[in-house]
Amino acid sequence: VCASQPTATLKVTDARDVGNLCMLVTFNTGETRLLDATELTEFEALRFENQETFSSFSIDHGVLQWLDGEIDIAPEGLYLRSF
Repeated sequence: VCASQPTATLKVTDARDVGNLCMLVTFNTGETRLLDATELTEFEALRFENQETFSSFSIDHGVLQWLDGEIDIAPEGLYLRSF
């Protein structure tokens, strides 16, 4: 990428829990992708204890987070791990 060509920063604009530790995540590109959090086992902090914890997410400045920011995932990481 040339420095004179700015790149868009990927952000989460919306998310919806669909059950079974899965959610639909919408990005500022307009694309909505399915995230299966059971696939995030390589991250110890992301092993959600239960569906209730997983369902209690928020979006802060385009970043999906849980437990008041104790757990968060960069939008780029979400995008790469979703389909």
